[in-house]
Amino acid sequence: MREFKKSSKLDNVLYDVRGPVVEEAARMEAAGTHILKLNIGNPAPFGFRTPDEVVYDMSRQLTACEGYSDSKGLYSARKAIMQYAQNKNIPNVHIENIYTGNGVSELINLCMSALLDNDDEILIPSPDYPLWTACATLAGGHPVHYICDEQAEWYPDMDDIRSKITPRTKAIVIINPNNPTGALYPREVLQEIVDIAREHELMIFSDEIYDRLVMDGLEHISIASMAPDLFCVTFSGLSKSHMIAGYRIGWMILSGNLHCGKDFIEGINMLSNMRLCSNVPAQSIVQTALGGHQSVKGYVAPGGRIYEQRNYVYEALNSIPGITAVKPKAAFYIFPKIDTAKFNIVDDERFALDLLREKKILLVSGTGFNWHEPDHFRVVYLPRIEVLKSAMEELADFLTFYHQ
Repeated sequence: MREFKKSSKLDNVLYDVRGPVVEEAARMEAAGTHILKLNIGNPAPFGFRTPDEVVYDMSRQLTACEGYSDSKGLYSARKAIMQYAQNKNIPNVHIENIYTGNGVSELINLCMSALLDNDDEILIPSPDYPLWTACATLAGGHPVHYICDEQAEWYPDMDDIRSKITPRTKAIVIINPNNPTGALYPREVLQEIVDIAREHELMIFSDEIYDRLVMDGLEHISIASMAPDLFCVTFSGLSKSHMIAGYRIGWMILSGNLHCGKDFIEGINMLSNMRLCSNVPAQSIVQTALGGHQSVKGYVAPGGRIYEQRNYVYEALNSIPGITAVKPKAAFYIFPKIDTAKFNIVDDERFALDLLREKKILLVSGTGFNWHEPDHFRVVYLPRIEVLKSAMEELADFLTFYHQ
């Protein structure tokens, strides 16, 4: 019988949620080994609870959520998102230009498919959330990675961005707050990106899923609020800020100069209709979640879990010989640098695999985020401090003898 192979469109897609390190962790777990998973931003296993009001409201509305919604989403959900966008000073927002999705991931995939023709270029940060690169590649586009500068708080390198723009460049992606670095871009950085996009007539995609997880009294600014004359797509959702990663509810807001995106919007509508609609029960809680008390504020304030765990893991990592890290200002990730010369590291995936086998700690290597050198890894600091303390002690011990 003939062999059925995967589509050749997937040949250059470097996004594998499994991969050899995760596969090895699964094998070890199946054999009865406990693995500390610091590899994924899923709050639930670490004791973060969905707000009671959200759970209650969903349960009360389940019977009203039978059947499909409008392909863009429930009116009540999109109205709440529209008001949220207005409060963030995003201009020219209309309810018809708001789309709900089964998480932001689905909407990123939808946008890349609607925008990119074969060999079109799109600027994506390095390091990135790798789904962006994967979806652009799958759509036939060519992801071009611009460097974020570790020596400058992980802000985008503007000269590098400019050097990589060609006549085929259609858009620029920013991830702010950033995964995997935890960076938060100030107004002056955003203004430089707007200026570049304006000069080269680029569309802006802004992934802002962590916009409510900001620490140190800082403020998140939506880049769309600074670019009323440009076509912007802003992404956010509830998975992280409301600790409901499994509910699958995200959204995107089209704003600014919508006229120049008329044909793209037609493509978005076609693809949106093809999947009928997003998860209706999860849409029903958007209004509840975005209104009233925001429980996440307690987590990111001094004394809150995320704030204190951030402080602890930052200090602990920087105390390990051969490790340095920039202090994150948002989200719940940190992206430390490892001294490759000291440990003779030439393969960061092998480093992650060796750490897993020796210490039962699961991390993601930096090249998994399209970083160009084998000298970084990402730590998720969602576990409680006592768990993080044990993990950092084990990592420090591992690095006293590790040599690749």
